[in-house]
Amino acid sequence: MNGPNLLTILRIFFVPLLVAALLGGGFVEPYLEAVLAPLAITRETFALLIFLVAAATDLLDGYLARRWGQITTVGTLLDPIADKLLISAALVSLVDIHRVPAWMVILIIGREFAVSGLRSIAAAGGYTIEASDLGKTKMVAQVVAIALVIAGIRWPQLDQFALFAMWSVVLFALLSAADYFRKFWGTVDTQVKSRRRRELLAWQRQQRKLRRSEVNTSAKVATKG
Repeated sequence: MNGPNLLTILRIFFVPLLVAALLGGGFVEPYLEAVLAPLAITRETFALLIFLVAAATDLLDGYLARRWGQITTVGTLLDPIADKLLISAALVSLVDIHRVPAWMVILIIGREFAVSGLRSIAAAGGYTIEASDLGKTKMVAQVVAIALVIAGIRWPQLDQFALFAMWSVVLFALLSAADYFRKFWGTVDTQVKSRRRRELLAWQRQQRKLRRSEVNTSAKVATKG
């Protein structure tokens, strides 16, 4: 387990803490208040700090993995999972406290499922769909928008900026999803169909050889008889 992977796992562990800070209530509330009281910060400010630190680990783990040459299969698998957990948990929590419209969150999370499905289909065919610039811009927009929404709980004057940022996230999500579908149908789908066609032709040739072999064998047996 290297440093970048530890940062990715740390981001995953931040998720339940972020949800607890945003939603509160239940058995977590007394413990959370006991921790925050000496720090003299509100629960919303604590949630904002957690989210920003978790988002920073996303930038840091990728940078360190490339710089130290520690790009691993585990890291490649866990990093997008950690990102989706963090963003989805934050958005669903903000819907629960009525800070973000539910339809926006459905579109954003639905986009993640759709793109993940496309990548899985492509991977099954032996192909990789690289992250597009729109996808990367969408991730930055998500972090900024969610941070503004959380900050708006404490500072209501930021609400208009937060709403504008969320609309930007929806726009980038739809555009990047369309870009991924275009790449899939334009490249991967064509390549997969071409490969399957070659496999079918190879199978047909093999079947013809087998039939010729059976005919030759039958002819030899008849001749001997």
